[in-house]
Amino acid sequence: MNIDQTLDAKGMACPMPVVRARKVMKEMEAGQVLEIEATDKGSVADLAAWSKSGGHELIEHTENAGVFTFLIRKG
Repeated sequence: MNIDQTLDAKGMACPMPVVRARKVMKEMEAGQVLEIEATDKGSVADLAAWSKSGGHELIEHTENAGVFTFLIRKG
């Protein structure tokens, strides 16, 4: 998997991971992949809903030691 950009949203409370992801995604090209790392449990539902409503593809979501990692392909 080719990751084009990474966003470190660890320590941020919602909705900040979504706000930051939206800003980064605006600068990316369609088809590129954004990796987001977050620690807020609310980001799981928020980023999944945001990617769907924005026409993006949530490729993968994992959790390891309290860090949630998302791979989202820009639509």
